[in-house]
Amino acid sequence: MITIYTDGSSRGNPGPGGFGVIIFDGENVKEIGGRENKTTNNRMEMMAAIVALENISQNSEVEIYADSEYVIKGITIWIKNWKLNNWRTKDKREVLNRDLWGRLLEVTSGKNIEWKKVAGHSGHGFNDRCDEIATSFAGGIKLELFNGLKQDYRVFHQ
Repeated sequence: MITIYTDGSSRGNPGPGGFGVIIFDGENVKEIGGRENKTTNNRMEMMAAIVALENISQNSEVEIYADSEYVIKGITIWIKNWKLNNWRTKDKREVLNRDLWGRLLEVTSGKNIEWKKVAGHSGHGFNDRCDEIATSFAGGIKLELFNGLKQDYRVFHQ
């Protein structure tokens, strides 16, 4: 089982944004961060999940923890009707972030994923670390990302 934590951030909405990811795969831990110059918080939340899933193999069993209800409900509930309604909401408007919903749908294919909600800014060590990565990237601050053995990882779940 692979365990993933994700978070996104933007400075302004839209504004510069970043995302943070932690992937626990067996005895290995990998942190990933990224940045976009003009984006929204929701897009960065989605990018975190997309990039995380792009970094694991097909046929994986995955738990993804996110503090974004938008991402979790979007991929587990809303997307079914959006597809049936030609990517329109129930009030006939075009689905926002359609490009990223398509990418997220694509990277979930072939993976057994359980989406789990974690409360943001609640003292949860891994979520807080993802937030630190995301906000650092959004702010253009260089941050050292961990890639190594779990036993050497110094962020602890509370």
